[in-house]
Amino acid sequence: MPAPDFPGARERADLRAINEPAPSQLHRKNPDDAVKTLCYLAPMRMTHATMYDRVLASDAAFNGRFFFGVISTGIYCLPACKARKPKPENVRFFPTCEAARATGLRACKKCHPDDFARGADPVLESVEALVAEIRATPAAFPDARAIIRRSGFGATRLFELFRQHYHTTPADLLLRARLASAKTHLLASNLPLAQVAGEAGFESLSVFHEQFRSRNGLTPAAYSDLRSASRFTLNLPRGYLLGYLRRALGRDSHSLTERLISDVYTCGVQLSSGPARLTLGLAPHAIEVTLSSGRAAEAHAITVGLLGLDQDAAAFARLSRKLGLARLTTGRTELRITQTASIFDGLLWAIIGQQINLPFAFLLKRRLIERTGTPLSENLYAPPTPAAVAALAPADLLPLQFSRQKADYVIQTSRLITEGKLDLAALPAMSATRAERTLLAVRGLGPWSVNYLLMRALGFSDCVPLGDTGVTNGLKALLRLEERPDLDATKRLMSVFSPYRSFATAHLWQLPQPIPA
Repeated sequence: MPAPDFPGARERADLRAINEPAPSQLHRKNPDDAVKTLCYLAPMRMTHATMYDRVLASDAAFNGRFFFGVISTGIYCLPACKARKPKPENVRFFPTCEAARATGLRACKKCHPDDFARGADPVLESVEALVAEIRATPAAFPDARAIIRRSGFGATRLFELFRQHYHTTPADLLLRARLASAKTHLLASNLPLAQVAGEAGFESLSVFHEQFRSRNGLTPAAYSDLRSASRFTLNLPRGYLLGYLRRALGRDSHSLTERLISDVYTCGVQLSSGPARLTLGLAPHAIEVTLSSGRAAEAHAITVGLLGLDQDAAAFARLSRKLGLARLTTGRTELRITQTASIFDGLLWAIIGQQINLPFAFLLKRRLIERTGTPLSENLYAPPTPAAVAALAPADLLPLQFSRQKADYVIQTSRLITEGKLDLAALPAMSATRAERTLLAVRGLGPWSVNYLLMRALGFSDCVPLGDTGVTNGLKALLRLEERPDLDATKRLMSVFSPYRSFATAHLWQLPQPIPA
């Protein structure tokens, strides 16, 4: 269908504007070709058919690129609107809300396009305020029902919003808030454990012990000892897949920041006090952790992330069985998602690994570490800091085989951090939605990179790095498809795994590989 005619020259110019790639979008293209082509359409004109296709797909990647009006209802919406899809003959497309209103249309009350256009999201903001209150005073919320009453939303709607924006449930977020409060008390005070449990909102000391140990690998008393300890032991949950952990930790046998020799894993880390060496002794039921210097509590947080101890792997296994896809988790029921040692480590890897094969990405990473990392011992470095990378010029990286564009992305992103324009420390407290928007605004980060970061560096459980060949190959094998699914098909097929799509991604990555010993 041809694009509709607008009554005036200004409107026709506006229509041409949405057919041209916007600069703010061009510099944020995901390097993955599939995502670049289907999500951003930088080299492609957005025809009526293309835009209508994105409306049918409820594609949030196009929010702000255009708005669509429905002449039969008299409203205009965002492309991602979940309302009933209109017939194509009733649809008109607009570059701005103003252009839509000029034709007599009014804003949709479901997707709130005007709020989006001015950067406001009242529903998200209300959920974020509620979460901030829960985290500040978890003891004020006895259970999830108290959260529902405080929210002003119905139970079903609130659960939907928590899963959409935080990838969790109100009950799980409350538990995490209680555990975080307890950790603060355990490190900063000498309060009796019963009092710590009560002030964090736990109903009993026994429940406190059980929940704390299951998510942190040690008891509250042992965690309190981290104030002066340089060694500690983490207990692994029953059935923990140590073979998969070894595979993840040892995937780059020539790495300069980590090495796995037999059952001993050593890595360099950047702590608040400076660079340090972290050593993990791997055993079937426990991990012996030794830190060369710095705060053991920081080392504990890094190790819990590496091991994925605070993840609910069993919940995804149950979902897979319910879907009739138990073979996805066969032999891997307890598979955990290994987190990067820091958000900056994950950010560097997401940029370096774009659009190149894995061995070459490893090579570029090693060369960057040699140039900017901190030597700890022979062939072991602490990873670079944002300041160290920000001090480089693109000409410093070109001899290391970085492309000019990749060198520019790495350096400019590091400078955003050092200049305070990108606050990595603030990201873990954000909703997944807010973190995604923050990261997508960074030049050089697209949907694939951002979802990879949300999954591997921030621990969100419902992410899909769309366009990832490992995901599409895994879906093809799992579902016995004749060919790899395209972007829309991938989104549709992965949607059944919500709110555990990060786990689904991790399992699909492992599907073609043999089960390790």
